[in-house]
Amino acid sequence: MVCLLGVLCAVLALFNFILWIKIAGYRKAADEICEEMEARLGRDTNVGIDISISDHKMRRLAAEIDRQMKLLRKEQIRYLQGDKELKEAVTNISHDLRTPLTAVCGYMELLEREDTSEKVQTYLGIIQERIDRLKQLTEELFRYSLVMSVHQYEEKEVVSLNQALEECIAAYYGAFKDKGITPDIRIPERKIERLLNKAALSRVLENIIGNALKYSDGDLRIILMEDGKAVFCNHAAEMNEVLAEKLFDRYYTVESGKNATGLGLSIARLLTEEMGGRMGAAFEHGELKIWVAFRSPV
Repeated sequence: MVCLLGVLCAVLALFNFILWIKIAGYRKAADEICEEMEARLGRDTNVGIDISISDHKMRRLAAEIDRQMKLLRKEQIRYLQGDKELKEAVTNISHDLRTPLTAVCGYMELLEREDTSEKVQTYLGIIQERIDRLKQLTEELFRYSLVMSVHQYEEKEVVSLNQALEECIAAYYGAFKDKGITPDIRIPERKIERLLNKAALSRVLENIIGNALKYSDGDLRIILMEDGKAVFCNHAAEMNEVLAEKLFDRYYTVESGKNATGLGLSIARLLTEEMGGRMGAAFEHGELKIWVAFRSPV
């Protein structure tokens, strides 16, 4: 009896040892698959996933993961190629639009020199206004294609949000004066610094202030908070909650006479997110509020 128990214990110990070896092999295979996946995702390669264990089920799993990753890589390449072609097409279209627009502008100048009735002059004024708007949208489309296709905003440096905002506001002094706007500016004395691309930040702030000038009913409040959030508020009778939610939609325009958002805010949000920030808009109590936040301190 004792001998039988000894044999059973030996068999059980052997079984446990074999089981431990298999489990250890599975764990090693799982680690190898994870490492191989990380390596494949980190660089452009078609080398397959290879594991040291000979277990057919684990090797089958590795082969299936490898197959799916190759399919994913093909889709990624196709997406990148299509995205590149789309950006190039947008750039080419914006270039192509400039030539006929320049010609139309030339003919308009010639027409304005001719003796025409007051009614015709009115029509010509409307046409010129629409041509100017089309030129502006064409330029925005071209700038958007540049932002999307050229990595010109990757380099970052320590930037003072206080200084960047003050410089941007000063640059719009003439535009504020023309519209009779005296902005209410609230910028803290404590320097608020973030690791950002200075050119991209300037474009973001310029696009936001430019949008505020389009819709402001004569006021503008600019607040920079110590947590890195900047808020731009102005009364805007032409806006509402629905339109405010669509301000960042690509190519969406809010037509009201000659006003339209165009691509400015879409570009601003894109650049903000590329720098790790967030941007949003809301319409509350007759006020349009656009905010941009860079919360990660240097």
